[in-house]
Amino acid sequence: MELSELSPGWREALDALDADMRRRALAAKTRLAYRIDTGQFAQWASARSLEPESVSTRDVRRYAAALSEHGQAPSSVARKLAALRGLFRLQVELGARSDNPAELVSSPKRAQTLPRVLKPAEVATLLDRIGATTALELRDRALFELAYSSGLRAEELVSLDLSAVDFDSELVRVEGKGGRTRLVPAGEHALRALERYLARGRPALKVVGGEGAMFLSKSGRRLSTSDVRRRLRLWAGQAHAAGVHPHALRHSFATHLLEGGADLRAIQEMLGHANISTTQVYTRVESARLRSAYARAHPRA
Repeated sequence: MELSELSPGWREALDALDADMRRRALAAKTRLAYRIDTGQFAQWASARSLEPESVSTRDVRRYAAALSEHGQAPSSVARKLAALRGLFRLQVELGARSDNPAELVSSPKRAQTLPRVLKPAEVATLLDRIGATTALELRDRALFELAYSSGLRAEELVSLDLSAVDFDSELVRVEGKGGRTRLVPAGEHALRALERYLARGRPALKVVGGEGAMFLSKSGRRLSTSDVRRRLRLWAGQAHAAGVHPHALRHSFATHLLEGGADLRAIQEMLGHANISTTQVYTRVESARLRSAYARAHPRA
């Protein structure tokens, strides 16, 4: 069943959710993900003659169970349930329902996976592997020095404009998730790499539609996140550090700060996390490292 074949009631509910997300200025990728997840449930419900106003909590539980039985990861099921909570919450607000049938359905527990963290020496090896001869090498060195120095997400790196870096105050202005702006310190190595790139690398790249972008592709356009992942994969392979992705540099940034004695609240602010609970994953990384060191070194461990 295609979305176009859904009943008027389901199409109206899905359209209302999309309009609400637009009103709240949610990112296009977020809106698309919600549309796909809620649309899949609408198709499942329609095949069972269920309309938005007749879906029960038992129906949502059956749907979640079916997803798990078909091999959906706990994180995927949790995401789809979150989308359904949003869909039915809006239905309640609009007066189409008196209750939210997805509210009482618990999300499956996700596996506790700790983020990949590089050792400081591994980061140094990776960054030092990047040359300083060509424009793209100068760009990549500046890009990944800044990613590690300031803990930026790939999306934040590619959205940086030339005006974002204040070399005098050694700060970077970052537009993070939810439109939140934050100022993050940049280290000496990153600032020097940026200066070299801006002096010798960027002028060699012809600008096409990305005049204000800090990081340009070889065709002169603003870099994409896929470009960042691809280039890091290239350099990581040369440094024999397979499996390194941009978020690993962000995780390493936070973990190394914590190991160096930085306050968790300060790390939260630099990472741009809305909640301290998100940042606390790095205390588990540090605890795991300490337990490992204890097990290796203590005679009665």
